Amino acid sequence: MPAKKTVQLRAKKLAGTRPSVQAPLRRVLFLCSGNFYRSRYAEALFNHQARAADWPWRAFSRGLSTHLIGGDLSIHTRRALLRRGIALAQTGPTRRHLTRADLVSAAHVVALKESEHRPIIRARFPDHDSRVEYWRVHDLDAASPAETLAAIDAQVARLAKKLLKVKQN
Repeated sequence: MPAKKTVQLRAKKLAGTRPSVQAPLRRVLFLCSGNFYRSRYAEALFNHQARAADWPWRAFSRGLSTHLIGGDLSIHTRRALLRRGIALAQTGPTRRHLTRADLVSAAHVVALKESEHRPIIRARFPDHDSRVEYWRVHDLDAASPAETLAAIDAQVARLAKKLLKVKQN
């Protein structure tokens, strides 16, 4: 099945679990190192599905070490979004560095790779470490773009189910 249809089917399947009353939008924050590849893809995928299924959530993304990367958006992210029919506008226009205000404004926080991101969170924002859900999604040094993006697809689907279930209870 083409990737675009898979994304649309997941959104429709989860749509049946949405609340019947329109709740105010809550925010989920995706973190990675450069805010260039993984977190931007997760943000766009989540927002695409949330808008399609009218979830009461929206995503934004930030980086922990944005100074290490140049450019605005990974070619792997750009290609994957276009291939899946997800508008580039579903992610921010450029990379942004994480601030304390970002953490405070998020109802849920996800860091894409625990071994890479937990030490930075603990050092810079120790009072927020316990709020972060850590995933194990590899960067280009340890996985191909196909593997990484497929892992994010699966994790975002699990996260959506979790967030929608929590919100309804």
